[in-house]
Amino acid sequence: MSRRIPPLNPLHAFEAAARLGSFTRAAQELQVTQSAVSRQVAVLEGYLKRRLFNRDHHGITLTTDGESYRREVAPAFARIGTATRRLLDAAEVHPLRIRSYSTFATRWLLPRLPRFHQHHPGIEVRLSTGIAPVDFMREELDVAIQFGAGDWPGLDQQKLIADVIQPVCSPKLLRRRNAPRTIEDLRHCTLLHTKYRRNDWQDWLAAVGGPEIADGGMVLPGSVLAYQAAMEGLGIAMGQVPLLRSEITTGVLVPLFDRPVERKLAHYAVWPARHPPDQRLRLFLAWLEREVGID
Repeated sequence: MSRRIPPLNPLHAFEAAARLGSFTRAAQELQVTQSAVSRQVAVLEGYLKRRLFNRDHHGITLTTDGESYRREVAPAFARIGTATRRLLDAAEVHPLRIRSYSTFATRWLLPRLPRFHQHHPGIEVRLSTGIAPVDFMREELDVAIQFGAGDWPGLDQQKLIADVIQPVCSPKLLRRRNAPRTIEDLRHCTLLHTKYRRNDWQDWLAAVGGPEIADGGMVLPGSVLAYQAAMEGLGIAMGQVPLLRSEITTGVLVPLFDRPVERKLAHYAVWPARHPPDQRLRLFLAWLEREVGID
């Protein structure tokens, strides 16, 4: 058996008039005329076959039936209002969706994010990681951290950190009898490589005039594991110096030979050129610029 529900517009007019005690104030809230509210209430009274309001030159008052009906109906409208407000509020809170390389996220971005939240507590950040070139047409992202030469068609960009590389190892490796003292000594050391930065050792050795030994050593899936292997004394990693400030400062990793090499590559924040940054992204980009300046 179907539920009998009165016409919703007249019911809404009744609830407002009953709550505010006035057709005029109800009309103002509903943004209609006072006569429209009066007509809607009359329609509801006809449907219910009951008078809901007493009307005289002093205004309106609820009848006994009207007061009884108001007590039943008003909580439902209050719940509808609360549920609607909750959904609208949630719709207004758009998380800032960021994608980054895992090494950059782990070594640079995540340790600094608490400062961003401190300055902008109303902006929720959703961070994902990946190594494939970003595709804003397929991925729901606001900004991505990409590594390269800064030549991505269709993307606006902000340079963050230059790619400065230098060998790093643990202090305990340097205490060994066969610890490297010169670049030539690397011939006798285990070099730690990473799958996605396979040319780092070759580029560094070529830049400093070192021996052609870049093909030997241990290959690890990513830079984070290579740095951890270096900390354990398993070999010498090619460090991304700006991402290892903390480890170098605390002495967990030691840079070797005082020969950093800056390549023509960098980490960039990128976003679609067709979509100008909104307020959330502008605040995030400005914060990134400040953090880079701190380094």
